[in-house]
Amino acid sequence: MTPPAEVVHWMFGVGFLFLGLCLAAEAIVGREIWRRRGWRAYLWPSMLAHGAWAQTMMVAGAAQLGLVRGKLRNPLWELTLPLALLVSGAAFLIHEQNPWLFSRAAFLHHALGWTALAGAFICLGRAVRPRSPVLNAGFAVTIIVFAFLLFCDRNVAPIFGHLSPLAGGR
Repeated sequence: MTPPAEVVHWMFGVGFLFLGLCLAAEAIVGREIWRRRGWRAYLWPSMLAHGAWAQTMMVAGAAQLGLVRGKLRNPLWELTLPLALLVSGAAFLIHEQNPWLFSRAAFLHHALGWTALAGAFICLGRAVRPRSPVLNAGFAVTIIVFAFLLFCDRNVAPIFGHLSPLAGGR
C-alpha cells in the first residue's frame, strides 16, 4: 500500500525539521560542544551525500523518461545515467569509512559502490554505442548485481567474524 503523497511529504518534513533543529542546537552550543558525540559531526555531511545521490538519480530518471517519451531528442541526455551511477558509487565509497570485511554494512557499501562505478563506465559505453548488445547486457547484469547484493545483505555470513546476537539468527 502506497501512502498518500502528503504523508511522504510529512516524512521528509520531519527529516528536515530534525536536521534544522540539530543545526540550530549546534549554533547555540557551539561546534566543540556539539561534536562531543561523534555521530553529530556526520549528520549534515551525510544528508548532503544522500541528497546529492538522490538528486542525480532523479535527474537521470527524468532524462530517461524524457528520452523514452520523445520529449528529449539530444543523445547527450544519455550521459545523465553514467553521471548518476558515478555519483552513487562515489557516495557509497565515501560514506563507508570501514574496510570491506569490517561488517555486513561495510561490505555492502563497498560492493555497491564499486558496482555502481563499473555500471557508470558501462552506461558511458551505452551512450556512445546504444545498440551494443554486450553493453546493454552489461547494464542489465549491473542492475541484477545490485539486486543480488541487496537481497544477500539480509543474511548473517560467518565471513564477517563474530557478530552480536542482536544481528540476527545464523
